[in-house]
Amino acid sequence: MDSLVSTDWLAGNIDQPDLRILECTVQLSPGPGAFVAEPMRDAWAEGHIPSSAYVDLTNDLSDPDSELRFMMPTADRFGAAMEPLGVGDGTRVVLYDRRMTMWATRIFWMLKAFGFDDCAVLDGGWKSWTNEGRTVSTDAAPDRPAATFSALPRPQMIASLDEMESAIADGVTCIVNSLSPENHEGTDHSYGRPGHLPGASNVFAISMLDPETQRFKPVDELAAMFDHLPEGRPIVTYCGGGIAATADAFVLTELLGRTDVSVYDGSLSEWTKDPARPLVVPGT
Repeated sequence: MDSLVSTDWLAGNIDQPDLRILECTVQLSPGPGAFVAEPMRDAWAEGHIPSSAYVDLTNDLSDPDSELRFMMPTADRFGAAMEPLGVGDGTRVVLYDRRMTMWATRIFWMLKAFGFDDCAVLDGGWKSWTNEGRTVSTDAAPDRPAATFSALPRPQMIASLDEMESAIADGVTCIVNSLSPENHEGTDHSYGRPGHLPGASNVFAISMLDPETQRFKPVDELAAMFDHLPEGRPIVTYCGGGIAATADAFVLTELLGRTDVSVYDGSLSEWTKDPARPLVVPGT
């Protein structure tokens, strides 16, 4: 199984006994001072890819003790959420969402960070699946036998605040902002303070997708978006809360073959809390 699978592939393998299909979508809505994150379990219940289950990133797969949304949980907490879904040793996982693939890449990145490699993202997700008229189910999630999730953490895949500060200071690490050009240029104030991290370039996660199908653009087009990043140098991606950043990281590692890539988990939600941490607004 490749790390990016097509709707044709999934339709042809959907009944494989070792395959688990997980919907990952979260709804972000404007709220007072910040976005409000809400699970989309009800939308899943109203119609989903057959044999899939819903996985709750907002609650079950995030650190409940952090003041920040979506921060990586402990390996034990992550495994405890995955095992009842039948995800663990000897199984494969396909992830999809309804919101530009970045929720699927977030959980893909988490699985890989905990040492689980038999996972893939559905190219085009729900958008392509339904556009193509494929079967939609309202059945309950399949009753899977509980699995054993043997975590083998890869801490190098997740960058902390200290590591982000070091990356900015070292003059070697490439920093990529996965948010919009408006965020990068400082005209979007969604995260409280305008601007981008010092030294960062900008590859908007949504720009990597075909707007009609939500599939990733051809590899040569994706490569051109990142051709400003020198080979052999480490890369850290960031966004608002460590979600869109995983889409850039997914493309860099799984489609373009870069190996030294990490995601700044706290991203701007953490960085902007301290007004002493620098942000760059072009032209000021």
